[in-house]
Formats: sequence, structure tokens, C-alpha cells
Amino acid sequence: MSAERKVAVVTGASQGIGAGIVQAFRYRNFRVVATSRSITPGTDGDLVRVQGDVGARQTAESVFKAALDHFGRVDTLVNNAGIFVAKPFTAYSQDDYASYISTNVTGFFHMTQRALELMSKQGHGHIVTITTSLVDQPMSSVPAALASLTKGGLNAATRALAIEYARSGIRVNAVSPGIIKTPMHPAEAHPALALLHPVGRMGDISDIVDAVLYLDGAGFVTGEVLHVDGGQAAGHHMP
Repeated sequence: MSAERKVAVVTGASQGIGAGIVQAFRYRNFRVVATSRSITPGTDGDLVRVQGDVGARQTAESVFKAALDHFGRVDTLVNNAGIFVAKPFTAYSQDDYASYISTNVTGFFHMTQRALELMSKQGHGHIVTITTSLVDQPMSSVPAALASLTKGGLNAATRALAIEYARSGIRVNAVSPGIIKTPMHPAEAHPALALLHPVGRMGDISDIVDAVLYLDGAGFVTGEVLHVDGGQAAGHHMP
């Protein structure tokens, strides 16, 4: 195996956007370590699957150990794992709050910290995190303050880390999606969800995958929160 082939780590990789990102990196001849709570552990040539809760530090340790043992390096980390539940703020339970913090924030912390340690030794690397455009353009029809609390923090951390590591050969970016057609959203809800975007449609998984791939190859881009949201962050469209 050539040492020049790049390696990506992808969290939340068992379905939806994460699975699409894994497939796209493999198509581009990356070797990939994929992780999620529900993934079946194992190795399939250039794909290593590690099962674990991203909120547990041990998962990050296991993922990066697998990457180094099998491939010897990590070039890209995609922090895709996340949860989203739309509720009025006072309806969120303590369990909801704990789940949001564990997956959206603690998972980012452990995976990104481990990635930065390794990438600093390598002298290169790229971290990209999936957030949400609701951070920038809240909607009364989609009450999701816990998403803003957690994912908004990731946007801020993205910019802070981009500056902190700018001279270390490490870039840090984020993709801020609108509402994407994934298993999270039942098909019967798609027409209503489409209307929440100025362009009049939901996003496809490929829209987010393309943004991640763009950022991964854009060597002069760091600290960017790239909105892929059908115009949501730009403002409102009145039908």
C-alpha cells in the first residue's frame, strides 16, 4: 500500500450524510476509518469500521489507533456525527440536553483533539465539521435552540482552531447545511420541508458531500463555515 494515499476518519458514518461521505472518499482512493454507534465493526480492505459512541473518549482513542495501525496516518477528519430534535426550548428534557452535549460537543472535542495531536506531528491535516444553518437563521417553525447552542459552538470553535493551527499546516472548516433528504426526515414531510428553503427544495446528501470534498481540496481555505442551505442563511423568501 502506498504511503501517499490519503486517509479520512468519518464519524456518524453508518447512514445518511456520513455514509455518503465515506463512499465519496473511497471513490477518490482514500483509505477510510468509519465510526458510529450502530456500525458493524470490521475491516474491508481500505475501509475500517469502528463501533462506538462518539461522546466517549475511548471511541476517539480506538478510531485513531485503528487508523494508525492500518494506515499509518490521518489526513482528514470529518465530524459528521450529530443529533437534532426540534422542540420548544422548555420541552427539552435533561436527557435531551445530555444527549446533545455528548454527541454534538463532547464527540467533537474528543475526535478533534486527537486529530490535532496527530496532525500536528505530521505537519498537515484538515478537519471539517457538519453544523446547521439554523445557527445563523433560526425559524419559528423549527424550534431548535439546543441545535444552535451546540452547533453554534462548533462554528465558533472552527474559526478559533483555524487561527490557532494556521501556521501548523492544519486547516479547520465547517459545512452548514439546510434540511437534507436523509432517513431523519420521512418522505411525507419533504414538501413542507422544501418550502423552508428560498430555492424551494430540500438538499440532497450529494450537496453536502460535494461541499466536504471541495473544502478538503481547497488548500487556501480555513476558518470557513460554508453554507449549503438553499439560501436559508442569506435571508427569507416570501412566496
